[in-house]
Amino acid sequence: MLQLAGLFALTALLYAMVGFGGGSTYNALLVLSGTDYRLLPAIALLSNIIVVSGGSWRFWRAGHVRFDRLWPWFLLSIPAAWLGGRIAISETVFIGLLGGALLIAGLQLAFERHAGAEATEGRALLLPLQAGIGGGIGLLSGLVGIGGGIFLAPILYLLRWGPAREIAGTASVFILVNSLAGLTGQLMKLDDFGQVEALQDYWLLFPAVLIGGQIGSRIGSTRLPPLLVKRMTAVLILYVAARLLWRWWTALAA
Repeated sequence: MLQLAGLFALTALLYAMVGFGGGSTYNALLVLSGTDYRLLPAIALLSNIIVVSGGSWRFWRAGHVRFDRLWPWFLLSIPAAWLGGRIAISETVFIGLLGGALLIAGLQLAFERHAGAEATEGRALLLPLQAGIGGGIGLLSGLVGIGGGIFLAPILYLLRWGPAREIAGTASVFILVNSLAGLTGQLMKLDDFGQVEALQDYWLLFPAVLIGGQIGSRIGSTRLPPLLVKRMTAVLILYVAARLLWRWWTALAA
C-alpha cells in the first residue's frame, strides 16, 4: 500500500501540473496492483475530487470560471456521470474502456500544442451539441472513474472557446462536478453489493494525492514549462495504456 500511495502521489503531482485530476491513471495503477475492479472508480473519483477542488477554487477566485458559459456542458454531464456510476460492467469491458480512454488522453497530451493565454473567444456550439458532448463525456466519466476534463479541454481549444486559463478553469470545474456525480453513483452501486466498507482499506491513498496535488499545482504554475510537463505526463499515460490494452486483448483472446 505504501508503494501504491507513492505512485498515487506522483500521479497527482504530474496531473495537477497540467490542470487535471488523474482519475484514469489512478484506475490503471489499481488494476495493475490487482485491486477488485469494482472498487476502482470510487477510489479514483474521490482522489480526483481531492486534487481538483483546490484548483477549481483558485480558478474561480481569479475570475477564470464563467458559469454563464459553461453550464450547457454540465446540463447532461452531471446526470450522465451519475448514471455511468450506477451501471455495472464486466472487468474486461472496464479494462478496455479504461485503456482506450488512457490512449486518447495520452495522445492528446503528446501532440497538443501550447495554447496561448491571449486566445480570444471563437466559435460556440449550439446548446444541444454542448449538452450532448458533455453528456457523452459524463457517461464515460462515471463508468470508469475519470473526471472527463482531459477530453473536454481539447474540444474547447479547438473551438477557441476562450483564453487558456479560462479553459483550464472550466476543465477543472468539469472534472470536479462529474467526479462528485460519478462518485455518488459508484457509492450507491457499491452499497448494493455491500462493498462500501472495503474502501477504508485504501485510506492512505487520499492524503497521498492531497500532498502530490498541492505540490504539483505549485510547481506547474511557477517552475516548469507547461508543454514539457504535458509531454512527460503523456509518456507515463501511454505506457500504462499499452499495458492495460494488452491485458484487455489477452483476456478477449483467452
